[in-house]
Amino acid sequence: MVSTIFFTPGPAALYPTVQNHVNEAFVNNIGSISHRGKAFQNIYEETDKQLRKLLGIPSDFKILFTGSATEIWERIIQSTVTKKSAHFVNGSFSSKFYDFSKELGFEAQKFEVPFGEGFYVDNYEIDQDAELICVTHNETSAGVVTPVAEINKLRAQYPNALIAVDAVSSVPNPEFDFSKIDSVFFSVQKGMGLPAGLGVWVVNERVISKAKDKLNQGGIIGTYHSVLSLVKNAEKFETPSTPNVLAIYLLGKVVADMNEKTVETIRKETNEKITLLYEFAAKSSILEPFVKDPYHQSPTVFVATVKGVEPSELISKLKENGLTIGSGYGNFKSSQIRIANFPATSVENIKLLISTLEKFYA
Repeated sequence: MVSTIFFTPGPAALYPTVQNHVNEAFVNNIGSISHRGKAFQNIYEETDKQLRKLLGIPSDFKILFTGSATEIWERIIQSTVTKKSAHFVNGSFSSKFYDFSKELGFEAQKFEVPFGEGFYVDNYEIDQDAELICVTHNETSAGVVTPVAEINKLRAQYPNALIAVDAVSSVPNPEFDFSKIDSVFFSVQKGMGLPAGLGVWVVNERVISKAKDKLNQGGIIGTYHSVLSLVKNAEKFETPSTPNVLAIYLLGKVVADMNEKTVETIRKETNEKITLLYEFAAKSSILEPFVKDPYHQSPTVFVATVKGVEPSELISKLKENGLTIGSGYGNFKSSQIRIANFPATSVENIKLLISTLEKFYA
């Protein structure tokens, strides 16, 4: 059996140290400890500390754990919106974020560009009564990034609105300015290189205050997993219900490994790898970068239109050689490929992928 290197954009390749940490977890009975005991509190506290160091999260932000980032779409809207949210939509996941607000019964202002295009936020005017501005930093389906510089403009223009950033397929690469945003969230099965089943939700006091105000005015913010319930428990490094203890433990261990490597090194390697992919595509006869504007080309998810060969054939040939890449998303499944550029993928992995493509499609 050929060993497989995964370049899929989620679930993605596991970080190289995960297996050792899983083995240690079983030796230490991590899967059986009580979530109300000191052992779990220590795990939560250590994971909290490592995440703050890696992502530069200030002390006045809370770090909360949920089942997934999809859950957080619902939680952030339900917790903070009484009337209207605003959404930047440029792909399948940002569109679903918008849909959640409508399904919860709120007005939702939508700014939408075609699949594969990005945003210059100065070109749009958000309604002054929008309480929550929702931005997908990296649209996994299309390989489009909304640069941090664009997100940072929103605070000055809309100081009263909360700004929530979906960073599911970009952390730990972006360097967010936490003075310009109120919440950022992600799940662990992409850039963090872990099995699926855990969401990480970072919130500041503005989010918490908004939820309290809504509740005091008779609004519904959810029940057991409301942001207020999550925050109350997080203050003692606990969760409202039994969490994925193993995932929180593994996250803390992997993030500690990333911190040892340093986030600066991770970002440097991310840039090196994505440059290799775009340079290859520029001279390739079979791949054409889908996102045309370099300013909006994702550094963590490379998407290309395949020419002269069926994407399924290309994917199959690579798989036979132990390299698994992603297909296009949704309506683009039959015409595109997606390649993840997360920390678990080494520079050598990317070079091997490129050389294999060159061998088959010179």
